Amino acid sequence: MIVAVCLAIAIPITILIALTTQLYHIWDEDFDIPAPWRLIFAGLFPVIICGWGLKRKSLNKSGALAGFVVGFVLTLANLCFFSSLIVFFVAGSKVTKFRSNKKRIQEADFKEGGQRNWIQVICNGGVATQLAILYMLESGCREIAINFATNYSSSWLAVAVLTSLACSCGDTFASEIGSVIGTGDPWLIMSFRRVPRGTNGGVSIVGTISSLIGGLLVGVAYYVMLVLCCTDLMLLDSPAQWPIIIMGLIGGGLGSIIDSILGSTFQYSGFNKNLKRVVEHQGKDIEHITGWSLLDNHSVNLISSLLTGLISPYIALYIWQNYIS
Repeated sequence: MIVAVCLAIAIPITILIALTTQLYHIWDEDFDIPAPWRLIFAGLFPVIICGWGLKRKSLNKSGALAGFVVGFVLTLANLCFFSSLIVFFVAGSKVTKFRSNKKRIQEADFKEGGQRNWIQVICNGGVATQLAILYMLESGCREIAINFATNYSSSWLAVAVLTSLACSCGDTFASEIGSVIGTGDPWLIMSFRRVPRGTNGGVSIVGTISSLIGGLLVGVAYYVMLVLCCTDLMLLDSPAQWPIIIMGLIGGGLGSIIDSILGSTFQYSGFNKNLKRVVEHQGKDIEHITGWSLLDNHSVNLISSLLTGLISPYIALYIWQNYIS
């Protein structure tokens, strides 16, 4: 049913986008009108992915609808954004189910398969979606090589989209893998004291490595699609593009650090002595571990994605200007 709803939404949205871009082209002749195949692909493929997510219980119905919007915008803007999103979604779904029996014991709000709702989808992909819209307004719907010298704004926005997705993927890997591998308790990032598993702001070697791997996968997906889509002439006229992979790695690691700092400071973590698990609310028989009750996990994910997307392009600019010819 939800797939049919997504498709019913996709058709009028695709038509509306086509008409809007035609009118915008009349006002700005430099604006590139999306090719028909791109509009069709952007409308149909997210429906398939959302249907797969529903079947696998990676998304619930509201999450599927929000996922369709995110997928449509990212796919329409740039196929490199699309490939990064797909890798994040598929890999994130896989690690969410990793050792689910152990997570069922540890997590008070455990859901089989993850079943992400619309809030979780927006908090993980909303920043990238907004940046992709700005990218379309700046560059049109196309794939371009990263070149800060000739296309500063487009390159800045492209790196921002990449690293915001890498941040979300890295955080997913860190939380889903780091929480169930190993026997030792993590360290609190702000004080480096041992805290129970599940504490907001807790870091471990396994979790940190996992966040880097998650970001790296997104970077590789972006790079491979870029090489496939860009012409040889464009690649020859641009600096080396392999640092995109490094930026994915940086996005995953930086995002995980920001997430941990925010979580340890602005999220409440307490240990419920009766349930023998970490909870995020105050109450009777709950011993405070760290953090103020100002943000929830969704807000932390959203802010982490935003800050990573805003900071990383300047790191990329420094790398390309100083180390890449």
